[in-house]
Amino acid sequence: MVSRQNYSKKYALLLVVVLVLGSALLFAGCGKEKTYRIGILSGLDYCYDITIGFMEKMEELGYTEGKNVVYDIHRSNFDMDEYRNVLNQFVADGVDLIFVYPTEASIEAKLATTESKTPVVFSFCNIEDNDLINSIREPGGNVTGVRYPGPDLTVKRFELLQAMLPEANRIWIPHQKGYPLDCQIDALLPVAAAAGVELQLFPAADAAELDTELQSRSQAADPGFDAILFLAEPLSVTADAFAVLSHFSEPRRIPIAGAIINEGDYGTIFGVSVDLTSTGKQAAIVADKVLKGADPGLVPVVSSDNFFLINYNIVQNLGLELSETILNQADEIIR
Repeated sequence: MVSRQNYSKKYALLLVVVLVLGSALLFAGCGKEKTYRIGILSGLDYCYDITIGFMEKMEELGYTEGKNVVYDIHRSNFDMDEYRNVLNQFVADGVDLIFVYPTEASIEAKLATTESKTPVVFSFCNIEDNDLINSIREPGGNVTGVRYPGPDLTVKRFELLQAMLPEANRIWIPHQKGYPLDCQIDALLPVAAAAGVELQLFPAADAAELDTELQSRSQAADPGFDAILFLAEPLSVTADAFAVLSHFSEPRRIPIAGAIINEGDYGTIFGVSVDLTSTGKQAAIVADKVLKGADPGLVPVVSSDNFFLINYNIVQNLGLELSETILNQADEIIR
């Protein structure tokens, strides 16, 4: 028969053991680092270096893939249905943050997270002509990120084209049909008018529509324009659309400018845009703040820095002569 005294001692010992084990498990749980799940939607292949920059900076900030962060990366190329499918899956999976670009994919991300309030950090995104944010200082809701300075870059692209091609008085501007461009066009029109330049805006749904238009122009000795200028929009920088443009322009020695892109031996003469890798790194700094508890609606939107790059090989192939003043303005020259 077990005495009451011995039973009490055994019970007390068991209680001590349970308390010690419980405390150990508690402290072990408290010390375990959280693993963040980040859904990344790269909505334009042309910009994929943004994702690379984002992940590099996240690593610098202490987010090691496979240790305390897991990325679910999806790539699309201006496919609205795919955007929605991917973003809805991110929400269903309960990711901690969505990183998304460019503009149209970012707008879809805001819509997809209306109920879940999953934090969204955007990049390479125009914030004009849409209701993505309330203001730069206080974007509001669950969205913040890195702004693409579209109107400013559009004017700079035009001014550089004029400096390089002062006799180009008719400029053709192909762009995605239905894409919000009012802010860029509003900034560009008075500058072009003051310079006496005719702008020819041509909206197209896809590369096939561009091809149809250019095939009709190819029947005439004069295509009706002296140069092609790209705005900040998705159509002109997709591979199939640029192939159509370059195949038309190369034999006619028509310069294309605005963004750096190549097709075979032909390409644009210059690009004014943002550094994609750096833009991704800027977005990582914003994402870090959100993951550490900052309200995304109160994290100010930042703007990407721009750069000016000259493809001197194409410039030479077209027989153009650039002044030292223009060359000295370039951040980089491809030779």
